[in-house]
Amino acid sequence: MANSFCALESRDVGEDPIANAYNFDFFVMIECPIPWINETFNSKQVPDNLRNIVKEFAESEITVEFLLIYSKELKEPDKTRVLIFNQPTGFAQGYSKSEFLLSDINEAAPLIKKCLLEKDLDTCIDELNTRDIFICTHGSRDQCCAKFGNPFYRQAKNIVKDLGMNNVRIWQCTHFGGHRFAPTAIDFPEARYYARLDSESFTSILTRTGNLEFIQHTYRGWAILPEAAQVLEREMILIYGWQWLTYKVDYQIIQQSENGEFNHIKLNFIKPDGNLVSVKADVLVDKGKTLYLSDCHSEIVETIPQFYIENLLVDVHE
Repeated sequence: MANSFCALESRDVGEDPIANAYNFDFFVMIECPIPWINETFNSKQVPDNLRNIVKEFAESEITVEFLLIYSKELKEPDKTRVLIFNQPTGFAQGYSKSEFLLSDINEAAPLIKKCLLEKDLDTCIDELNTRDIFICTHGSRDQCCAKFGNPFYRQAKNIVKDLGMNNVRIWQCTHFGGHRFAPTAIDFPEARYYARLDSESFTSILTRTGNLEFIQHTYRGWAILPEAAQVLEREMILIYGWQWLTYKVDYQIIQQSENGEFNHIKLNFIKPDGNLVSVKADVLVDKGKTLYLSDCHSEIVETIPQFYIENLLVDVHE
């Protein structure tokens, strides 16, 4: 590796971050003070019952991303916050959200199990339409998240404060993949992943203003969609601009090769005026641009496909 940091190597070779948002039935965020060790849920602050729940769902048909989160400013004395985001079906703009404030972290495991197994999610009234942004600062897992994630976390808090956005909460978070893209974040409840954030791109994402060209280098994708559909969805952002984020979207994989190098994708979306629009396109792997990169802490070289789009066709249903 030319650089000692895989995030710098990724930038140097021009890796496209798209198709790197991970799709789960649930994202479960548990408030837990730092420090966190490499094996997240073996951290000493994590009780055994929570550790066991994570292991249990690792073998379940229900797909769950368990993450620890923390913010000194948001921490309430003698309280533990649990956020559960549930992937919707059909047309959607994001995940549904449930938030719980517990008296102790030991209460988290039974609550989580009940919610995930029984789909018994009590959504608290959220008059501010709170937006939660999780920034990976898990330095014990990967050095890029320490070098780039921690400074950006502090910067992001200041940006939100300066903008007076009282409905936005910034959290530091354990590893959710993609340390090559540090500083990296997930924006909930939409569940959009971002890469290589800086003050300018982050301000644009928060305010939904400015030129969207940066999205080609900072957008990892939308967790609601499978990887190939994420590539087409980014193209829609570039075509429709910020208003795309107000549309409700559904997808269909019409055809897909066994190796995933060819995908015929359809996105259906509903505009605020009620008009239904469909777009079809082929999403293909550009074999001439395939990258081979390794992590900071591993000599194992990963094959990283790069995608492109052909035969894009838009159909407006009156």
